[in-house]
Amino acid sequence: MKELLLTMAKALVDYPSQVEIKEVEGERTKILELKVAETDRGKIIGKEGRIIKAIRTIVNAASAKQNKRVSVEIIE
Repeated sequence: MKELLLTMAKALVDYPSQVEIKEVEGERTKILELKVAETDRGKIIGKEGRIIKAIRTIVNAASAKQNKRVSVEIIE
């Protein structure tokens, strides 16, 4: 999941070298904390949050095959 999110995030931003993902493991869930440059935050969120919703949908669909819940959060 981390690689999938990293690939999508780097394709969307102007500064792909500043994209960082941190995994926080829980019992049943995994949280992927996405950190991007401050100027790229709007590109990841999109108008009315459409892009981040689409990213979360794709990651959730991919994680369903592994029987785990994955949550994507943007860290400031």
